[in-house]
Amino acid sequence: MDRYNFAAGPAALPSPVLEAAKAGLSNWKGSGQSVMEIPFTGDEFAEIHQEALSSLRLLLDIPSDYHILFLQGGAYGQFSMLPMNLLRGKDRADYVVTGHWSRRAADEARKYCSVNIAASGSASRYTDIPDWADWSLDPQAAYCHITTNETADGVQFSALPDTGPVPLVADVTSDFLTQPVDIKLFGALYASAQKNAGTAGLTVVIIKERLLGQPLPITPAVFDYTRLAKNASKVNTPPVWSVFIAGLMFKWIQSEGGLEEMAVRNRRKAAMLYEVIDESGLYRCAVAEKVRSSVNVCFHLPDQDLENAFLFSAQQRGLLNLKGHSASGGIRASFYNAVSEEAVAALVVFMRDFAAENSRASYYYVRDSNG
Repeated sequence: MDRYNFAAGPAALPSPVLEAAKAGLSNWKGSGQSVMEIPFTGDEFAEIHQEALSSLRLLLDIPSDYHILFLQGGAYGQFSMLPMNLLRGKDRADYVVTGHWSRRAADEARKYCSVNIAASGSASRYTDIPDWADWSLDPQAAYCHITTNETADGVQFSALPDTGPVPLVADVTSDFLTQPVDIKLFGALYASAQKNAGTAGLTVVIIKERLLGQPLPITPAVFDYTRLAKNASKVNTPPVWSVFIAGLMFKWIQSEGGLEEMAVRNRRKAAMLYEVIDESGLYRCAVAEKVRSSVNVCFHLPDQDLENAFLFSAQQRGLLNLKGHSASGGIRASFYNAVSEEAVAALVVFMRDFAAENSRASYYYVRDSNG
């Protein structure tokens, strides 16, 4: 039986990347060493590091006045590192709260500065994103932070906001490398690697040169973007293996047709699933259609017993890791770049079968939903 992984992270990896990783695990380029064993100060890692940097800069068309940092600590670590590094003499920052992770980012930033919630999706229970015209941006803010895709809530920006002279900063963890993006629109962006850029342990930060140089005095050396940029992200030992895997992922994406091709595939995969959700009468996605995520599809069934039965039956069919985030519940199918259309097609067949087997529940769900 085929098995398909829909985990939200760490997520599925493409077979060619896994095969290349095997070689790196035991005898990298005939060196007799595993990538896990090589010194980060040696020529071997310098080659791996530079290849990953060059591949990512090519993939995203990153301008020369932006630095790429390969760090540790996850996106959650960046929730603190951002205000430490980007306040630059100011005492406030704008945050747009569209779900679980942007809310966490704002909470962490309050330890370092005054946080202005420029917009919030709380009124819709994070099923929609407020129109830009309704945002209350502070022109004196050091930066404006958004989360482009909320993994727990299934909400995604369909276009980037114009924040004027205030630098736009974004957590792009879950839709990183899933579509083309104009890096010049950002002051900084960051992503944990374990969704679309490899394995857990690596965090990618891309930051404009002019935003460096003014960290808070309390900023530890290993969290100082300026120092990290000057030292090629090697203020301490970098996550050598994770950088290696990320480099393989960047090359695989390019070989598959680049970000344009990833975007086409991801839209197609998401459309397949939203269609079966909307037509079923059993499944319900509360997210407004215009902001539905193309990489994390979140939905519910009428009650917890049915959701448990769905998860059990899916696992029996080889459809793995579909349980929703603990903060949101329900079901979540994550379609990162390495998840194939074949996998999504198998999920769609299962969901139609499950809906047919539970048609009476579908009837009550439709009746109750309409009052």
